Amino acid sequence: MSDQQRIDEQGLSAGSGAELRRVIEKRGMPIGQADDNSVPDILHAVRQHLKMEVAFVSEFTNGRRVFRHVDASWPKNPVRVGGGDPLEESYCQRVVDGRLPELLTDAQTNPVAAELPATFAIPVGAHMSVPIRLSDGSVYGTFCCFSRNADASLNMRDLSLMRVFADLAGKMIDRERTLNQSQHQIRERIERTLHEGELNIVYQPIFDLDKAAVAGFESLARFPSTPARPPDRWFSDAHAVGLGVELELLAIERALQILPQLTEGLDIGINASPETILDPRLDRLLSALEDVGRLVLEITEHAAVERYGEIAARLKPYRDRGLQIAVDDAGAGYASFRHIINLEPDRIKLDMSLTRDIDIDPARRALAAALIHFAADTGSKLVAEGVETAAEAATLIELGVERAQGYFLGRPMTLQMMQHGGHVRGGAVALGPAG
Repeated sequence: MSDQQRIDEQGLSAGSGAELRRVIEKRGMPIGQADDNSVPDILHAVRQHLKMEVAFVSEFTNGRRVFRHVDASWPKNPVRVGGGDPLEESYCQRVVDGRLPELLTDAQTNPVAAELPATFAIPVGAHMSVPIRLSDGSVYGTFCCFSRNADASLNMRDLSLMRVFADLAGKMIDRERTLNQSQHQIRERIERTLHEGELNIVYQPIFDLDKAAVAGFESLARFPSTPARPPDRWFSDAHAVGLGVELELLAIERALQILPQLTEGLDIGINASPETILDPRLDRLLSALEDVGRLVLEITEHAAVERYGEIAARLKPYRDRGLQIAVDDAGAGYASFRHIINLEPDRIKLDMSLTRDIDIDPARRALAAALIHFAADTGSKLVAEGVETAAEAATLIELGVERAQGYFLGRPMTLQMMQHGGHVRGGAVALGPAG
């Protein structure tokens, strides 16, 4: 039986009970798939529905119960988030081991509850408590409600409601623990990469289609093969655990090592998110370069950015010295167009989803042609990504695209391959003396 069916069986489709469904589904998720942030809302709704003064979720840990979430209408309520007491002095432990029933309409008339000092000190009147069990069967803690006054109207239907939401809380906690464990593993992997330098750079040639020659390169990060993940996943994982800027800076620093060896006239593209652009450490890296005019800084953010003014101000001194700005994935989403309008890039990179089959798809050709006109009107250059066939390359040339990159034109190569005379389709890569 699903959580939704079990809730419906409690007769919660009308009145105050309907709020319980809305609490979870207001986030656009069905019952049973709510996130951990819903727990305080659930506590509030259940407490109000049962007309109780205090509701809380406790965790059993190291012989104590610790209050993780609390909702109360009683200002002097002694239960506080982060607080706790010995398990053996609690109602919770006695409910879990069977010494106390889950439902007490008047705790002071129960001989076991009457032995606990809190029963008369708080005092405790009506009390409901059900165990929260995790997927492995272990008891996490309890889901409880109580009031200072007795309440003879509470019944098994109310207790069933408590059990439904205790089950739901258990699912949320399981998900949170799984997520925390996953994030811990990700953080360890990223930290190891940063510490041990397990990051390599390859360079994909970018061709001038009119001259049929290499015009520059985009630097691309490559990571250890275990665990197997594409580079964009490594960076998104790093940002998810707060290490995205560090990983991007390491990739940029490695990529810039090629600059003294590149033949005059060739440029190098580096990738950076808005967070990295605004980080003072990138400023220090760029300030140390004698010639930023051979750099193309590609904005990698695929979501809307709210700090365009700060980004533009941070980059202006370098743009004045010749640094070029590129916006990635044009045509793939709304965010890229916002970047183009707000940052006035020197280059607009046509997303590979539009390049693919452009030779046989009129819609792709039409959109590419529109972007070419837009680029020309705004003083930008269009670069097509993901060119994989001769027909695609020919169509791009026919449309007037100035630059392109992709496996048909040249695969990414290491610095060592380039130093030893590596070739790409259309010409050799020339390197000057190491400086």
